[in-house]
Amino acid sequence: MTSTPKNSTGDGQFDRADFQGEVFVISVAAELAGMHAQTLRTYDRLGLVTPMRTRGGGRRYSRADVDLLRKIQHLSQDEGVNLAGIKAIIELGEENRNLKESLRKAKVENEQLKEQLLHGRPRGELVHVPRSTAVVMWERRKGRSK
Repeated sequence: MTSTPKNSTGDGQFDRADFQGEVFVISVAAELAGMHAQTLRTYDRLGLVTPMRTRGGGRRYSRADVDLLRKIQHLSQDEGVNLAGIKAIIELGEENRNLKESLRKAKVENEQLKEQLLHGRPRGELVHVPRSTAVVMWERRKGRSK
């Protein structure tokens, strides 16, 4: 559910240089989130939180992962939402963020195009093309049969 670093090898494995900012081993992340480490493993298996992985397979949790774990805990314990519901909430939140970003980019592009139309040079020119008065007769080619 969380974003991966840009230098991902595509197989979920990362080099030490790939870890930008704070990252935590599972025991520290569990303590920061107020959970047991086994709960984090379960959430990883269920796809609620997807931590980065070292080449050796060790989980590395970012600050955003820890914040997400806290949100999951709040939804589960305080709001009574089951894990399937939490997963749907997380996915819809991600989709909402992605759509908002797409809309923001489209608005910027739209404003740039409006500016070009108003103040920039035209993107093309209109050319008068006279209508043809020629008549073309169609004939089937010899040697072609259907």
